[in-house]
Amino acid sequence: MKTFEHGGQIEKFAFDLGCKVSEIIDLSSNINFVKPQINIDFNTLDISSYPTYDKLYKKIADNYAVESSEIELFNGGSSAIFTLFKHLDLKSCTIYSPAYLEYKKASLNFGYELDIINRFDDITAPVKEGSFVIFVNPSTPDGKYYELEELMKTWIKKSCTILIDESFLDFCDKPSAIKYLKSYDKLYILKSMTKFYSSAGIRVGTMVSRKENIEKLKRFEPMWKLSQFDSNYLQAALDDKLFKSISKAINIKNKIELENILKNSNLVEVVLESSANYVLIKLASLKAKEFQEKLKPYKIMVRDCSNFDCLDEKYVRVAVKSSTANDILSEALKQIC
Repeated sequence: MKTFEHGGQIEKFAFDLGCKVSEIIDLSSNINFVKPQINIDFNTLDISSYPTYDKLYKKIADNYAVESSEIELFNGGSSAIFTLFKHLDLKSCTIYSPAYLEYKKASLNFGYELDIINRFDDITAPVKEGSFVIFVNPSTPDGKYYELEELMKTWIKKSCTILIDESFLDFCDKPSAIKYLKSYDKLYILKSMTKFYSSAGIRVGTMVSRKENIEKLKRFEPMWKLSQFDSNYLQAALDDKLFKSISKAINIKNKIELENILKNSNLVEVVLESSANYVLIKLASLKAKEFQEKLKPYKIMVRDCSNFDCLDEKYVRVAVKSSTANDILSEALKQIC
């Protein structure tokens, strides 16, 4: 795989197989398969004037139980990440890996001295004084949720700047690191609504921090960076008050189904515990690329995780999708065996 390649290239996969995109079962992409009810007619949307974001800021701030002055919105989570790396102007970066690959890319692009901590092997490994610490929680690509209290004490003692990526926290009922904002002034928390609200094409990422930190970030941001379509879609999604509970319940049920299917397959050696909407597995004998090839006749995509730090060519991520997708995967694994 390419160094920073992601899953979800469904159009290319369908083209290679000579079939329609609608025929593909995409288990490589960790976007929620449950969608909110959007009661808005985009044909009537006024796009002749410049957008304003006050209502969007208020709704997102309320969603995360913070003040509007404590958030900044970006054109997607990756844009938020790169902006933070660029303007913090720190020297070293510590990434608890495996992690979302854009962090490593941003660190290298902006000339940070990079340290990788293998959180599977030694999560208590020392960090450098004043380092920019990156921790994804729940983690990618395995979905493990970590209690951060002891780590936070370590990072604060070393006067680190901390970024907690909570892009997948909405899929579980675990506490957010937002509670630490009052006690530490160098903490940033990334929220990505596009994962949970099934809207990867709507590019809105949210950075949460203290008001003074957000004001510093805003100085470098353009006046208009989100479209009226982005803003109105997310506002409409947040208006679906039942979506959170319904989506969580369906994803949890289907994840249990998926985990049982994988645990009962001779092709799989290990299924790692996950609090997110995806599961990381270690294959028993096949390599990830071989596994992908064997699933092609069934038009199933999975994510080869060999380009993540600390993982090898035996690791594959499988996303939680519909019960029908689970059934098709189950039958495919049986036939492959």
